[in-house]
Amino acid sequence: MPIFHECQRCTACCRWPGQVRVAPEEITRMALHLGVTEDRFIQEFTRIDRSRTGLALMDQPGGECIFLQGTDCRVQPVKPQQCRDFPNLWNFPGFEKTCRSIPRVLEEAEYRRRIREATGREIPGVDSRGPGG
Repeated sequence: MPIFHECQRCTACCRWPGQVRVAPEEITRMALHLGVTEDRFIQEFTRIDRSRTGLALMDQPGGECIFLQGTDCRVQPVKPQQCRDFPNLWNFPGFEKTCRSIPRVLEEAEYRRRIREATGREIPGVDSRGPGG
């Protein structure tokens, strides 16, 4: 049976080094949510991604996401897909050492429902070993 990681909003994932790539439609949603123009959003909150093929969210000086304020996300209702997908649709070896999500063994139908609710995505058949199998 698949394991669903129930997010506890600990914000550990918002503090890890890396990059959050953003698509044009995500920029539109976040800019609207913040009440700024897309141009202003791009100038104030994004940078060129490492591959130089798109945009990623900027980091705060300590490496935290630009939108992290204490333990709250300023764009939580419209956060990028990459953020919504973690840790269920992507993660990395050892993420459980920092992430406080609660692993729940679920029947496949309930797992699929929770994935859809958490990420907005429909998923194909589930491998019981989770993402990356």
